[in-house]
Amino acid sequence: MIRIGKIVATHGINGAVIMTHIAADSKWLKKGHALMVEMQKGSYIPYFVADFKVGNESEFVINIEDIDKVEAAKKLVSKAVFVNEDVLAAYAKQSPLLWIGFTVTDVHKGLLGPMEDVMQSPSQWLGKVMVGDKEVLIPLVEPILREVNLRSKRVIIEMPPGLIDVYLD
Repeated sequence: MIRIGKIVATHGINGAVIMTHIAADSKWLKKGHALMVEMQKGSYIPYFVADFKVGNESEFVINIEDIDKVEAAKKLVSKAVFVNEDVLAAYAKQSPLLWIGFTVTDVHKGLLGPMEDVMQSPSQWLGKVMVGDKEVLIPLVEPILREVNLRSKRVIIEMPPGLIDVYLD
C-alpha cells in the first residue's frame, strides 16, 4: 500500500469527507475503489468510494459507502489514507511525492537509505536521502532514475560519478 493522502474535513451534513492527495493527477480515483484508512498506527480499515467529485487538483470530496451522517465522517478526519499500488501504477512516474519512504539504491554506491522527502524545484524534482548524518539531494530525472518499483517500494538510481561524494566529503 502507498500513502496517498489524508482526510482533512467533513463536507456537508450527509457524511461526505474532503481528502487531500499527492498524486499528480486526479483521474486515479474511481467509484468502488477501496481507501485504506489508518485508524491507528498500522491498523487499516477499508472504506469504499460511493461517489466523489474533484474539489481541486489536490482534493476530492468523497461519499463513502455506509457513511451517511456527519458524526460518522468526523471519526475519519485527520486520518492517513492508503491505496493499493496497482491503483497508482500509471501515475508513479508523474508524482515523485509517492516515493517518500521508498528505499533508494545507487547502482555504484549501493543502498543509500529511505527517501525522506521530495521537493519540487523550478526545473525538476529532488529527493532527500540521509546517508549517515549527511543530507543528499538526488535529482529525480530520467538520466539518473533507473527503476521505480511501487511493489517493492524501491528507487534505483545511477548518479554521475563523484556527485554523491560531494555530499559525503
